[in-house]
Amino acid sequence: MDRSSPPHGSPHGSPFESPNPHRLYRNPQQGVLGGVCAGIADYFGVKPLAIRFAVGVGLCFFAFPLMIGYGIAMMALPVRPQQLYRNPEEEAFWRTVSTKPDRSLAGLTQRFRDFEKRIAGCEAFVASKEFELNRAIRNLDR
Repeated sequence: MDRSSPPHGSPHGSPFESPNPHRLYRNPQQGVLGGVCAGIADYFGVKPLAIRFAVGVGLCFFAFPLMIGYGIAMMALPVRPQQLYRNPEEEAFWRTVSTKPDRSLAGLTQRFRDFEKRIAGCEAFVASKEFELNRAIRNLDR
């Protein structure tokens, strides 16, 4: 095995890293002050205004710890990549995996069952007398 290439499914080389791109990021493009609230809102799938309101209320009661936490989040959280997902379907899938893993597993199980049925239908057709007859007719034309 070539040690210079990362293992299958792991772009960073660690077998323990998840391929799920749905992580907590800062979103400075939609943010007001560093994009922390916008990133948290994006992660939980809520509007940034709701998170900003919660932070505002929190500032009234816990100003110093909240400011320290906000500063740490600004330094520690990576900036959200521009093309995090390839399409909206991929985004919906990864959000579901993160929030409702049992539901996404059931969806994948159903998709694999449907795929298995289609493959079984193809196998039945290829093994049928009709397929052999069609192939024999095509061979006559040559």
